[in-house]
Amino acid sequence: MNSAADRREARRFNMHLPLSILPWEMKGKELPVDMRDVSYRGLYFFAGEKFEAGREIAFIITLPKDMLKSSDVKIRCRGMVVRVDEGKNGKTGIAAKIDRYEFIACSAVA
Repeated sequence: MNSAADRREARRFNMHLPLSILPWEMKGKELPVDMRDVSYRGLYFFAGEKFEAGREIAFIITLPKDMLKSSDVKIRCRGMVVRVDEGKNGKTGIAAKIDRYEFIACSAVA
């Protein structure tokens, strides 16, 4: 039987990078969440909020300056929730695919 890991097309990297989910309606504030892993096609994170499979999401991944030996780099992404896993301790696991992304200047995120 094939597991989800066997079906992955892209290698995942266990990285706990700063990740914020952006409000889709552009109202309210960003939701900080805990990233578990990422690939060029998707990511997995934990959140205390409810998410539904099929929901479009927008988020920002921050690559910290100490990782890059330069300034912070922010990547704004749009994607879709593909799976929601029952969580523990009030956190839910969310798998999302990345449909498109763009690198943005840190000053543009404020």
